[in-house]
Amino acid sequence: MKNLTKSSAEMVAEAKARIEEIETADLINMVNDPNVVIVDIRDIRERQRSGFIPGSVHAPRGMVEFWVDPDSPYFKDVFAEDKKFVFHCASGWRSALTVATLQDMGFEAAHLREGLSSWEKQDGPIEFPEKKS
Repeated sequence: MKNLTKSSAEMVAEAKARIEEIETADLINMVNDPNVVIVDIRDIRERQRSGFIPGSVHAPRGMVEFWVDPDSPYFKDVFAEDKKFVFHCASGWRSALTVATLQDMGFEAAHLREGLSSWEKQDGPIEFPEKKS
């Protein structure tokens, strides 16, 4: 077994200590704010299975750094908008790491502290993709 110098839990804790965390109730109140972009970094299968926050942008975690970088061939225009970006995953771990990395790149963002699991528990709105016929 390989000895790690830092555990994933330590990395998440370090990320959370230096990024902006949004509480679920606060993000529920922002869901219709035109100046807020909610970014879902979960796998597409998670979105299909669990649903998604209405109006959220899907940016798979493996592509986020490339999608926000204007010099990348994968850049997405939504990330050039002058808005508040709030990233989320299922439990807040992946989004914490992602936002810390984006912050290192100079991209300002926050994340949903407890992820979509707390969103559902607090009755935040959820949509499901249309079934293909």
